[in-house]
Amino acid sequence: MWFDSWSDIIRVLAVGTAAYATLVVTLRISGKRTLAKLNAFDLVVTVALGSTLATILLSSDVSFAEGVVALAVLAALQYVVAWVTTRRPGVRSAVTARPTLLVDNGIVLAGALARQRVAVAEVHQAIRAAGVGDVDAVAAVVLETDGSISVVATGKLGDGSALEDVDRPEESI
Repeated sequence: MWFDSWSDIIRVLAVGTAAYATLVVTLRISGKRTLAKLNAFDLVVTVALGSTLATILLSSDVSFAEGVVALAVLAALQYVVAWVTTRRPGVRSAVTARPTLLVDNGIVLAGALARQRVAVAEVHQAIRAAGVGDVDAVAAVVLETDGSISVVATGKLGDGSALEDVDRPEESI
């Protein structure tokens, strides 16, 4: 249908404006974590927030108050999970993946690339973006929990303590 009624249009304008403002306030209160690079849990919350906002806007069956409660519940759950995962490593491993080593001392770990569905070209791109021109000059390439790729050049490895929580495939041991 092209047009139902002016009251529906006015409802979308009024509720949309209020829902948008509520979402912005909710995101500001819930903290930077909600807007950080996304791991699987963060992505679910982000998609759910967007879906909830769309439902508030377009469904006259959902009151504004119900929508505000839904947004608040999602933000609160995200906050609780983030709080618990910083204090309980076991919970963190259930909610987020561990970072995975893709290159170890210049050796590309083909098995790790295959398991993580990362192409060698993506690894080369990350190495170039880090300002390194030679794979042999790389101590580690890590697929992070948010899907980004980190590169540690051999000269910047230090004691390697930043790699302690990285999943090391058996082929690199």
